[in-house]
Amino acid sequence: MNVTASTKRRCGDCTLCCKIMAIEALAKPASAWCGHCRPGRGCAIYAGRPAECEDFACLWLVNDLLDERWKPSRSKLVLTTSEDGIEVRCDPGFPDAWRKQPYAGDIRAWAVEGERNDMTVVVIIGLRMFLITSDHEFDLGVVGPDERIVRELEGTKVVGATIVKAND
Repeated sequence: MNVTASTKRRCGDCTLCCKIMAIEALAKPASAWCGHCRPGRGCAIYAGRPAECEDFACLWLVNDLLDERWKPSRSKLVLTTSEDGIEVRCDPGFPDAWRKQPYAGDIRAWAVEGERNDMTVVVIIGLRMFLITSDHEFDLGVVGPDERIVRELEGTKVVGATIVKAND
C-alpha cells in the first residue's frame, strides 16, 4: 500500500517504530532500538536515514479514523498493513498492550470484518505471532520470514491455523 502521511499528524515525540520495525539497511532486528534513535526525540541521522525509514508511515499517521489513543507512543502498538491484512506490532516491553481496551475491542472488530473480506489480523510481539479471528486467538509461536500462515476455513470462519514454509 502506497500511503502519504496525513498533513495533520506528525511523529512528534513518537519513535516506537525505531524499536518495533526491522531495518534491513542498518541490519537492525525487530524489537530492538535502532542505534541512531534518540527515544522520544527522533533520529540522529534523520537527513541521511535509509529509504525504508523515510518511506515508512504507520497507520496512525495516515488513517484519520485512528484517534489519539492509537498514537504508538501512547498505545505501545505500531499498526501496519500487509498484502493479507493488518499487522498490530506490539512493543515487547508492553506485551499485553494489545489486550487492553480500547485496543482489544478494535482489534477484534477488525478481525470480524477481516473474516468477511478474506483479510487477516495478526498481532506480532517480537518474533511471536497471534492470528486474531472473530472467535479465537491462534498463538502461532515464532513465524520466520520464510514461513506463512495457512488458515483452515469453514465458510468464512477461521477454525484453525498452521505455519508452513513459504515455498510449500
